[in-house]
Amino acid sequence: MTRYLLGLLLLAACTAKKDETVEIQTLEVSSPISLDTTIRQEFVADIHAVQNVEIRARVKGYLDRILVDEGKQVKKGQIMFTINSQEYVADLARAKAVLSQASAELKAEELTLVNTRLLVDKNVISKNQLAISLAKVDGLKAKREEALAHVSAAELKVEHSNIRAPFDGIVDRLPFKRGSLVDEGTLLTTLSDNQNVYAYFNVSEQEYLAFSEQGGVNKAASVDLVLANGEHYPQKGIVETIEGEFDKNTGNIAFRARFTNPTKLLRHGASGKVQLPKKVAGYWAIPQKSVFEIQEKSYVFVKDAAGIVKMKSIVPDLRIPHFYLVKTGFSAKDTVLIEGIQLVKQGQKIKSTFKPMRQLLTDYKAL
Repeated sequence: MTRYLLGLLLLAACTAKKDETVEIQTLEVSSPISLDTTIRQEFVADIHAVQNVEIRARVKGYLDRILVDEGKQVKKGQIMFTINSQEYVADLARAKAVLSQASAELKAEELTLVNTRLLVDKNVISKNQLAISLAKVDGLKAKREEALAHVSAAELKVEHSNIRAPFDGIVDRLPFKRGSLVDEGTLLTTLSDNQNVYAYFNVSEQEYLAFSEQGGVNKAASVDLVLANGEHYPQKGIVETIEGEFDKNTGNIAFRARFTNPTKLLRHGASGKVQLPKKVAGYWAIPQKSVFEIQEKSYVFVKDAAGIVKMKSIVPDLRIPHFYLVKTGFSAKDTVLIEGIQLVKQGQKIKSTFKPMRQLLTDYKAL
């Protein structure tokens, strides 16, 4: 029995040793190629309407009418809210009455002034009476100007009881309902002009310098916008301006890009990712599926002339769809394992078929 068990163990050991030397199925390999291309780097962006203003009550009173709805488009000059204006209409009528009285008093005193001049010219009364009459006219003119100012102020309050849209835009939330009492300065809603939007995004100093070397804002760099759902926004944007200084805490500087918004898809406060173009040269393209990690370091398998695979450490510098771009450590003579990295191990001999890296780039539409 003991001899039988020993024989089984020896047979199993021989079988395992034989399996280690057996070549696995044919795997695909390729040689890295050096690329000069333009990549698009992504930066998280906050989207703002070109105009986004708070609509506030300019007089106190009860909301008589709300003539707009949330999320609806309004035109410049359109009445959005009306505040009960009966009190202000009465104040206007009172101010106009005071103005009429002041005007009548002034007119009467001006007639008196004419008569006073005639009497002074005939030496009937002294010149002091003329001076007094002139002073009265000046005082009544000032009184009329004051009454006129009160009329203007009353007219403004009546006018401000109708709250109009300052520009074409989209209405935000309406926190108050009809009949609500609002004070002067109460926020009634927010209005956004979304015909064009700004996308603000932060860029590191290194990327800022690379952008400047490629012409910067002077060349009106075209950028793309990726929406929150991963879809590409159909309209191209333009980098218009860069802030004047770097943030001391983050080391970043803010860019502002403008996008047209003909369908009003983009709204104030939305988010997305701006793709900024960057020219790169002399980078080796390596498929992402060829790369594996061990203890936070990246490796690929490289096959030598005898068909033996060995691990090679790499440092991915940039990324394009399905590929890493590596600056150093490769040559066109290297042969990199493209598939089956889970099936092989260090020092194992493999059979392979060669596929040009340019063909892989075309298949994956990486460029």
